[in-house]
Amino acid sequence: MGEKNEILKADGLYHVYESKAEDGNVVALRGLHVTVLEGEAVAVIGPSGSGKSTLLKCLGGLMKPSAGGVELAGSRMTRLTGNQLVKLRQETVSFIFQDSNLLPDLNALDNVAQPLRHQGVMPRPAREKARALLDKLGIGDRWMGMVEELSGGEQQRVAIARALITEPKLILADEPTGALDPITSREVLGIFERLHKDDGVAFLLVTHSEDVAYFCERSLELREGRFVAQHGIDMDLEDLSGSRELIVDETGTVTLPPDLLLKIGGPGRFDIPDVERDSLKLERVEDERIDLIASGKRVLSPSCPACFHEYGESEEQLCPECGSSRPMVQA
Repeated sequence: MGEKNEILKADGLYHVYESKAEDGNVVALRGLHVTVLEGEAVAVIGPSGSGKSTLLKCLGGLMKPSAGGVELAGSRMTRLTGNQLVKLRQETVSFIFQDSNLLPDLNALDNVAQPLRHQGVMPRPAREKARALLDKLGIGDRWMGMVEELSGGEQQRVAIARALITEPKLILADEPTGALDPITSREVLGIFERLHKDDGVAFLLVTHSEDVAYFCERSLELREGRFVAQHGIDMDLEDLSGSRELIVDETGTVTLPPDLLLKIGGPGRFDIPDVERDSLKLERVEDERIDLIASGKRVLSPSCPACFHEYGESEEQLCPECGSSRPMVQA
């Protein structure tokens, strides 16, 4: 298997929201570096207000960052004209948002066909491709339904079909299951996982839910505009001496390369438990450590956490005893 190319890359990404309020400007992103390879799935996890949606808009070219650059399929987006940027996005990336963003005056079929119509495809072939995608996602019989007639899960499937119709290399999804019930959310994530594994679609998902990250190869924790991860706790800087030099100036300031900063979990407070001549060891302070759940297999829970009903070999999604949604657990 050959080496994969980068489908998305951001360097030194900052974004500042200017405000005349007493608290002043808000720094949403603080020097982020992100790389997504072709066919790779990456999750960005973080609480509300951590900068996830701002990051997604900057990465997708919907918002210009205050500083730093973004490359999409090898093209620097800040160097493109408006028309060039639109063309690059149409050929490379699709977006899926929490509220589906469907057009209420169009039925499901025409909502899905719309991106092809924008590219100049004739109505009939555009609708034929849209119908095939709706069939693939299990809602082909709802093609005539208007948005208000569709359930939340059906609306999100229509949004997924619309995102797929241009055959994108990358899907950027913002809280794609945030408005869905647990069972529908699980079904949507199953669709994403099949697209990723079977069709080689790359994903960057931003979410507050750790469940969304399970099919992704990598997960990054975003907090207050910075990536924070557990990777590199107990890292001994002496181990880096064979491959990298760190220069400490007269004031004691150490500047770390961005990739190393990410490996040790980003900026923060560190203890120095062991100090010897020509060597020191850093450990992030306990109250700043964040555990990231690694990618792994998820299975239906064997028992109901509410009433302890045993499911046995059943694939039921709802508990027959108390009606609770059956959760997923790590295998």
